Amino acid sequence: MARNRRLILSPPAEVWRLLSDGHRYGEWVTGNQQVLAVDPDWPAVGAALRFRVGIGPLTTDDISIVRICEPEHRLELEAKADPFGAARVAMKLIPWGEHTLFVLDWHPLRGPGTRMHGLPVDYLVKVRNGMMLTKLARIAVAERAPDTRSSAAAASAGSPRSAAPPRNPRPPA
Repeated sequence: MARNRRLILSPPAEVWRLLSDGHRYGEWVTGNQQVLAVDPDWPAVGAALRFRVGIGPLTTDDISIVRICEPEHRLELEAKADPFGAARVAMKLIPWGEHTLFVLDWHPLRGPGTRMHGLPVDYLVKVRNGMMLTKLARIAVAERAPDTRSSAAAASAGSPRSAAPPRNPRPPA
């Protein structure tokens, strides 16, 4: 399993707004060349997102199906990537002060991908997913409602993944 975490300097509701718009997945999902179709009830359980993935001229048309949806908290997809099989993509949005701690877990479910599962594949997936979360964070911060944006958030839009979460000030002595 490949697991990535990213502190996004936007509240969960704003990050969820991006996740719940299937037409925007091409903006932040690494390797997605084109969103082909989005079910009208996306991201309801059972809804599908059809897309083209690939590098250069090597492409395949794939589908992701919503398996679990808890608005503003959790979205789990079954991503079918033939001929490689299918993977579970679990996204969890954890409120972190006024921001979102985004946790992304990827795990192969079936097909040849399950036999290739391990350190080399997990490392490549982790790098890819890290790139995705960086793009998602930049979009979420850039589109953050003006009344909720702080100058610190705007200045930190491109902050590294290792940015420390906000600290609570010490109470007066």
